[in-house]
Amino acid sequence: MRNSIIWAAAVSVLVAGCGGGATPSETTTAEGPVPTITPEVLAEMPHDTTAWTQGLEFDGPRLYEGTGVAGASQVRELDPETGAVLRAAAAPNNYYGEGITVVGDRIWELTWQNKVAVEWDKNTMTPLREVPVNGEGWGLCADGDRLVRSDGSDRLFFHDPETFAETGSVAVTRDGDPLTNLNELECVDGQVWANVWTSDTIVRIDPGSGEVNTVVDASELAGNAGRDNQKVLNGIAHIDGDEYLITGKYWPKMYRVRIDAPSE
Repeated sequence: MRNSIIWAAAVSVLVAGCGGGATPSETTTAEGPVPTITPEVLAEMPHDTTAWTQGLEFDGPRLYEGTGVAGASQVRELDPETGAVLRAAAAPNNYYGEGITVVGDRIWELTWQNKVAVEWDKNTMTPLREVPVNGEGWGLCADGDRLVRSDGSDRLFFHDPETFAETGSVAVTRDGDPLTNLNELECVDGQVWANVWTSDTIVRIDPGSGEVNTVVDASELAGNAGRDNQKVLNGIAHIDGDEYLITGKYWPKMYRVRIDAPSE
């Protein structure tokens, strides 16, 4: 479990229409749709509006962000209370950076269509090596003794955290239908949270079966960010318990939220 973050510097706020808890909006039955819930906003803080956010993750009290766009991609450490960029390093070879995840004293960063993953030294923020990836890289998270990768399709791919060798995959379905555009990922307690590209939703996936068991409707947060075809919801980082940090590409803010997801 990640450490709790002190948010004294954050401005506590309830965003209109987003408070009031996360009550399922659909009734769950054996054959019915999975529940859809809304996040409860606890606080907000600034976010760099030049950041094309691809990955967001806490490592204890440290907050890391990976940004995209070829020639402008960075791996960053952010101040979790103010959103300020504390350190930043450019992706090597003008790669188009994608999702990131922390594994011990290393950070793995995906690239979009360069078909490599970059391993970084977390402390010095310097790239150590590149390893081949079979396909595109979108989202990435660490699930125990394996990594989970998305590539924009309806599949999650599993990788060895030391070698990045692919070890398997699973097809993802929502209510029995394939769910594509799986993007930025966050692994929490054996479940995989995934942003769904170009939508205002985040889904929770059982990586064993590939079934979506919870949908988070973040449309009001996306609306507050100033909705357009660039400011897309993307970025979810687990804080502790049922609290998360959510942001998006070029969003002016990050939101600390409570997601009261149904237990499995």
